[in-house]
Amino acid sequence: MPEPTGPKQSAAPAVAPQSPPLWLLAELTYKCPLQCPYCSNPLDFADHGEELTTEQWIDVFRQARKMGAAQLGFSGGEPLVRRDLEQLIAEGRKLGYYTNLITSGIGLNADRIAAFREAGLDHIQISFQASDETVNNMLAGSDKAFQQKLKMAREVKAQGYPMVLNFVTHKHNIDRIDRIIELCVELEADFVELATCQYYGWAYENKESLLPTRAQLERAERITNEYRDKLAAAGNPIKLIFVTPDYYEERPKKCMNGWGEIFLTVTPDGTALPCHSARMLPIEFPNVKDSSLQHIWRDSFGFNHFRGDDWMQEPCRSCDEKELDLGGCRCQAYMLAGDMNAADPVCSKSPHHQTILDARAAAENSGEDSPITFRNERNSRVFARG
Repeated sequence: MPEPTGPKQSAAPAVAPQSPPLWLLAELTYKCPLQCPYCSNPLDFADHGEELTTEQWIDVFRQARKMGAAQLGFSGGEPLVRRDLEQLIAEGRKLGYYTNLITSGIGLNADRIAAFREAGLDHIQISFQASDETVNNMLAGSDKAFQQKLKMAREVKAQGYPMVLNFVTHKHNIDRIDRIIELCVELEADFVELATCQYYGWAYENKESLLPTRAQLERAERITNEYRDKLAAAGNPIKLIFVTPDYYEERPKKCMNGWGEIFLTVTPDGTALPCHSARMLPIEFPNVKDSSLQHIWRDSFGFNHFRGDDWMQEPCRSCDEKELDLGGCRCQAYMLAGDMNAADPVCSKSPHHQTILDARAAAENSGEDSPITFRNERNSRVFARG
């Protein structure tokens, strides 16, 4: 990873947020029984502090709701590891949140789904690694993962929840996109996110093994569109959402719909972030143990630094498209350009765009047998030691 471009800072520029946080993501824990090589958790997660207590999480929920947050997501790691998850869900419901559980399904059972429903959980999303059991279990690091996921997906549907599935696609599974969609149809899914891997955290470390070629990506998108038409003609209401990776775009995305505009992430140890990957940046982000959410959102340096456009360098500063993408992703700029204030290298106008072209070229020459660094505590401790 590139070295920081400057010292960490704590004084906040005087930039007022344009809206309250609407979406609170509670990363309850970094513990997880799986070892997915594209996990968005920080590489050094094993070196982070103690998790927030039940009471501390509930206080965070109350503060965010008072500020205007309407949606509460429970994620991790694997949030099912938290024994207080039912209580946290119930408190979220009492406060008036729409609640969403993002889970691998490992550790789930029929009784717990029923308990979540009783507590008021609105939505469960189950993630798969692949449609093929062997590939799924290899990536997950568990020979029981695939069958457990199938069982829990069916149980979620049986207990009256909408069936929401997520498949992260990459070189190891994208050529089986037709089978992935067929499996989703078999499971009577209502919504399916076919999210081509984005390269942050562990996925960035594994991009040579994971990044598909342009031809693979175009074929997968074509097949997805064909299935959309076929399923619609058959009256099947399933929604297929295909997400293209940044590395095959010529203009960057408006990261998190604007830095510090809508999304607020709180990590297991209480660090507050404008997006779940921002912890990698050379910025001192505040902690909910030390400051109120109101202060964090409105006044902290971390949340104000990339609001507005005063921070922008060229070519972003004078670009007539800057309002559309706000310079793109700050984490991507830091990883690929070594400067968090630079234009996102995804943009063809960026002086660092060659790093994206090089990654595309490398994808043409790498295969599924490229080495993989799996997300686990042992590897995380190696990263933590530097």
